[in-house]
Amino acid sequence: MRHRTTALHRLVVAGTATVALTLGVGVPAATARAADAPSEAAATARGHLPGFDAEPLAQRLAPLPGYHAGALVRVDGPGRGPLWTGTAGAVTADAHFRIGSVTKAFTHTVALQLVAEHRIGIDDPVRSHLPDLIPAEYGGVTVRQVLDHTSGFPAPAPTPAPRNGPGWWLMGVTPGDGVRDALALAAADDARGRHRPAPGTVQQYNGLNTLVVGLVVEKVTGNSFREELDHRILRPLRLRHTSLPASGDVSIPGPHARVYVGADEVTRQSPYPWAEGGMITTTADLDRFLTALLSGRLLPPSVRKLAFSVPEVPNAPRNRHCGTAGKACFAPVGLMRLTLADGVTVWGKTGSRPGWENGFFTTPDLRRRVVYSLNPNGTGTSQEHTDYVLALVGAAFTGVPPTAAEPADPGHRPR
Repeated sequence: MRHRTTALHRLVVAGTATVALTLGVGVPAATARAADAPSEAAATARGHLPGFDAEPLAQRLAPLPGYHAGALVRVDGPGRGPLWTGTAGAVTADAHFRIGSVTKAFTHTVALQLVAEHRIGIDDPVRSHLPDLIPAEYGGVTVRQVLDHTSGFPAPAPTPAPRNGPGWWLMGVTPGDGVRDALALAAADDARGRHRPAPGTVQQYNGLNTLVVGLVVEKVTGNSFREELDHRILRPLRLRHTSLPASGDVSIPGPHARVYVGADEVTRQSPYPWAEGGMITTTADLDRFLTALLSGRLLPPSVRKLAFSVPEVPNAPRNRHCGTAGKACFAPVGLMRLTLADGVTVWGKTGSRPGWENGFFTTPDLRRRVVYSLNPNGTGTSQEHTDYVLALVGAAFTGVPPTAAEPADPGHRPR
């Protein structure tokens, strides 16, 4: 599901544009292990990954572009502690932020653990688990297809926005209703139904897929998704600054940026995106999770090849997330595969909520990892936002922008 920004969506972070650049400062990260890099992309460096140079990143933050009011970037490599941390604006290095669609990587990992335990079949029809939610016309959609975004499910229904009036940022939609609303809108649109792709034939990034994944997890385990996330990932990895808030919990732990839409402060906002985009964390915790995921700590060998296998299907015309024309880029684990300058391959994910644009990327061997959180202020063009994210990620790895990435589009951005 997506948060659609309009002219009313001015996201402003309180504070000045002062910049703080620090080397080697931050919470210790889990030690990176290269032995278990994803076999599907084990040739991390089809090209050459140069040694880390902080200067290109520092130049991206000082001065910060006028369309961003705050930024936090952390780069890690082998060993403990970050290689480099930079902040700009009223943001601290240990700030909490709402990660939006980066949540999908956690959710898909939980589901793949259940696949490894034979509690979910990768080719089970999702309707077999959710017969009261998924209509018969989508009966052929499988768990594999919702994980790799080839389900053919319709686009999400409109989500709370300023058009909904005062307090819209506190409004929410239950996961089940979010799925029902999208399916109902599609059912009422004859043209949409006629052009719906067959399951497994094309990749279209869609938050509805991950909502369904979270609901399947709950149905299979008999527990809430929050409980499964906690005992499968958060507690084992000691991610003490990471959480999935309860549906009525609009708070965010400090320290954090203060964010606004127009004259309204929306720092406290509904976490209704849930398993698809509702989590809160820090850069240190995200790096720890990413390291554990690619080092094999979270997924056994029996599902690792599956987890990182990008389907050999076309990229849907409306799928602007993969960048590379005609090619799918998302794998069942919830990460996207991205090609940088000199052919270097990285895996990662981006996401957003009102006031935050975030992402994390790593080489498969974990030699270089970057986590960032930006605070857009509602100005700038779509292309400027996209170019800035590309330049930021490229600077962390090669100093050159990548050839494909999920756009940081202020007018059409994923949660």
